[in-house]
Amino acid sequence: MTLPDINRTFDRVPAAIVQQASGYQAAILADVAGRRGAMHGRIRALRPDMKVVGTAFTVDVRPGDNLMIHAAMSLARPGDVLVIDGKGDQTAALMGTIMMTACQKLGIAGVVIDGAVRDALEIEEMKFPVFSVGTNPNGPTKLVSGRIGHPVTVGGVTVNPGDFILGDADGVVVVEREKIESLLPLAAKKVQDETDRIAAIKRGDTAAKWLDAALRAAGVLKVGESL
Repeated sequence: MTLPDINRTFDRVPAAIVQQASGYQAAILADVAGRRGAMHGRIRALRPDMKVVGTAFTVDVRPGDNLMIHAAMSLARPGDVLVIDGKGDQTAALMGTIMMTACQKLGIAGVVIDGAVRDALEIEEMKFPVFSVGTNPNGPTKLVSGRIGHPVTVGGVTVNPGDFILGDADGVVVVEREKIESLLPLAAKKVQDETDRIAAIKRGDTAAKWLDAALRAAGVLKVGESL
């Protein structure tokens, strides 16, 4: 059986779970997910204060062609994040102000694209979150088919439609749809532990208590030695 190029039906992370998870940093979620799911650092926010949270609406395009992104915009639901495999191409922008304005009007939560965009200053003024590998003034073609709603690889990470997406100043993290809810208690504990540790450091407790044991395990220190 041949799968259709456009998959319109897939499960999404429930809105209530998205809302709960939205309060965390990408770094916190990446840590509690086993240091997995963080996209390559080449994909970053156009401006550091941008944050995107939502469910993945995946798009696979040929380099420099945005035909299927237009189709995806017509099919995406409010709260979806367009997650686009643009093959890392930076020779042409796949999206600009016109498309981003339409996305914002449609309620799309943001765009994560392994490719280039343009009109960066105008997008910044829109306060619409966009994460890309960079910018290029060249426009795209609209000639080549692709796929929508299928697994893609973006920034070295496999993204399935409906997965949880969160991007901030540190980058973008992807958490499997089935896994994100179970990570929320771990994320809350991680935040509390880090808050407590920072407070202890500010009181003067700067020693990393795990360091000597780690150095011995690595063969840097002998048994019984310490720094």
